[in-house]
Amino acid sequence: MSTAEHKDMAKDLGPIGVCLVTVSDSRTEETDLNGKYLRREIELLGHRVDGYRIIKDEPDQVAAVLDEFAATDCRLILFNGGTGISPRDTTYDVLSRKLEKTLPGFGELFRMFSYEAVGAAAMLSRATAGTYRGKVVFSTPGSTNAVEVAWLKLLKPELEHLAWEVGRK
Repeated sequence: MSTAEHKDMAKDLGPIGVCLVTVSDSRTEETDLNGKYLRREIELLGHRVDGYRIIKDEPDQVAAVLDEFAATDCRLILFNGGTGISPRDTTYDVLSRKLEKTLPGFGELFRMFSYEAVGAAAMLSRATAGTYRGKVVFSTPGSTNAVEVAWLKLLKPELEHLAWEVGRK
């Protein structure tokens, strides 16, 4: 089947569950603009947020929330934050060890789009994606611009298709 046929089939899924994770040592529910933005965007599409957490950039917290949300009915888990190269950035390291199948194209395309906005600094991003326990997991930098770029250019156009692919037998 073609990609267009897959997307047509995916439209019949109904509301898709998405879990959101903001990885930050300083954000709260009130200051988490990324969480608010993604929730609004997901719900505008007629989908639902099945889980939401703000966690510190600590490896044990990243692993715990991944396992927690992987045990839910959501189809996608979106992480934002902790993808840089500073010693505190550990999200990528934890997720890369746990992903069962990787989607290298996500990180490649994300950095390409980021290059248009921030130039060579885009190479500092370790945005990644893959599957884990029947879910599609995405991880982007925590800047508002990065989250918007990932959502608008990559995730929103393929949300139903991704959910359909990961759930088909």
